Amino acid sequence: MPVLTVAQINRYISFKIKEDKNLQGIMVRGEISNFTCHYRSGHLYFTLKDKDCALKAVMFASAASRLKFQPEDGMAVIVSGSISVYERDGAYQLYVTDIQPDGAGAASVALEQLKKKLSKEGIFDTAHKRPLPVMPAKIGAVTSVSGAAVRDIVNVLSRRYPIGELYLANALVQGENAPDSICRGILKAEAAGCDVIIVGRGGGSSEDLNAFNSEKVAYAIYNCKVPVISAVGHETDFTIADLAADMRAPTPSAAAELAAPQVQQFYEKLEILERRMKNGALAVTDRAGDRLVSLNSRLSVQSPENRLKIGGERLGGLEKRLELAVMKLIADREQLLARRAAQLDSLSPLKVLSRGYSLVYQGEKLLSTAESLSCGDKVRIRFGTGEAEAEIIGVKENNEN
Repeated sequence: MPVLTVAQINRYISFKIKEDKNLQGIMVRGEISNFTCHYRSGHLYFTLKDKDCALKAVMFASAASRLKFQPEDGMAVIVSGSISVYERDGAYQLYVTDIQPDGAGAASVALEQLKKKLSKEGIFDTAHKRPLPVMPAKIGAVTSVSGAAVRDIVNVLSRRYPIGELYLANALVQGENAPDSICRGILKAEAAGCDVIIVGRGGGSSEDLNAFNSEKVAYAIYNCKVPVISAVGHETDFTIADLAADMRAPTPSAAAELAAPQVQQFYEKLEILERRMKNGALAVTDRAGDRLVSLNSRLSVQSPENRLKIGGERLGGLEKRLELAVMKLIADREQLLARRAAQLDSLSPLKVLSRGYSLVYQGEKLLSTAESLSCGDKVRIRFGTGEAEAEIIGVKENNEN
């Protein structure tokens, strides 16, 4: 028996497996694990497993580039390919040509993956959403100029907001080139100075809406410097454009209503504001008039003329008080004088004389006893009324103690 090399054995087994038609062009169901995407070559390496066994698999870059979604660990898939031997390692593996999600379409899985990716990047964050302008001067519409969406937008704006300007940016809304066309339309509308931009189309099937599920369109809406309203024309499903936009409308008509206010409402508000302004002006005028009257009153009170008048009145009052005080003082002094005069009168010698007594003077000397008198002395006698001169013809001394 000949001695074989390892390479000969691996090549022989490889030929045998390739000759087995049951191992070529097969489809295998399993769960992806140990998934690796080689960053240089673009080849995909993973393990396909079920609850009992595992099978190594590889998908070359040429086939991987056709995938509509990114395979991930834990994803249930059905893969197509053939079994072959990697001769260098002597290991057999599944060479994959296609991968389909097990239970969900590839497009659906790819859409969900893109939503998760953009959500992590903050494209859908409500904090990034901008309020719509109250009275936009120019409204942009990025859509097909031949579609029904344009007619709906024009009809609504001409009825609700004829004072606004409509800028149309023609764009493809379906097909392979639609995402790039929509992105260019958004840039044109932004460059044209639009205050708000409507991006959308009329109704259609899910496949017709693929352009609005594009990553490019999501970034174009997110990076737009003015608010964007998505109007993709479907009620139930949300596209990526809906999630990225600042405001979502179910139809182009609804988007036009969101973008443009009812001008009649502004007229009514203007009338209300005008009335409020007039009432406010009247109220301010009334308050100013009242304050002017109050200030005039205060000014008149503090004026020199009024202060002189008040000072004069106070001076007159003080004069009256002084006059009364002087009169009272005089009266009090008169009363005091009368009392003192009465007291003095009651103590006057003349008062005593009026009661029958008399005073005897020897010269100017008032005599109180007879000791100093001798017979022949002349004396002067003062009565209550009048005087008399007399000569002493006899002196009698009173020896009583």
